[in-house]
Amino acid sequence: LICPFRGASDMRLKLLACLMLVLLAGCAQQPPKDDSLYHALGQRPGIQRIVEGMLIIAVKDERIGEHFKKIDIIRLRDKLVEQLCVEAGGPCKYTGDSMAEAHKGQNLTRSDFNALVEDLIDSMDAEGISVPNQNRLIARLAPMRGEEIEK
Repeated sequence: LICPFRGASDMRLKLLACLMLVLLAGCAQQPPKDDSLYHALGQRPGIQRIVEGMLIIAVKDERIGEHFKKIDIIRLRDKLVEQLCVEAGGPCKYTGDSMAEAHKGQNLTRSDFNALVEDLIDSMDAEGISVPNQNRLIARLAPMRGEEIEK
């Protein structure tokens, strides 16, 4: 290992400086975040259209519409846009509650969850999102299922 800090008189300081340089170089070589799904969904404006479409469908959906009657639909839209943006690899930050906390006491069933996923698919279809990209998004959202249902 060749260390550029040859002028340092204390060997421990020289080793520490070299170690920091190696660590920083390793960080700089990490692969970039995959944002291809984010772009395939139309970035933030596309994701917002998908979420809005899904919510319009869900509110009218006889299977789950009741769950949306007494909530702040604008806040829900905004948090869902943030969450889908993050899950798609976009440059967003999710600022909402955890899924477990957000769905606490709602006693959502697997059927409720599946109905919402179907509404999401219908919205993505309406936006012209390809089936492979729909599947990529759903695969990224699927692990949340356990945090939402029967809580």
